[in-house]
Amino acid sequence: MSERHWRKSSYSVEGSNCLFVGVGKRDAIVLRESEHPEVLLSTTRAPLRAFIRAAKAGQFDHVADA
Repeated sequence: MSERHWRKSSYSVEGSNCLFVGVGKRDAIVLRESEHPEVLLSTTRAPLRAFIRAAKAGQFDHVADA
């Protein structure tokens, strides 16, 4: 795996359960979680922006109740 510069989310506290963001090939955005750093999620800006907006609007709040 190539070296990638990771940036930790400002909402992550010290310790476990931290979200890291990096840049992939062809302007892809790559996400990983500190407990499983070998698992990478890749997306692009538009879908990530839509996901963040939906999460902020509470569209996924019901998932925690499942």
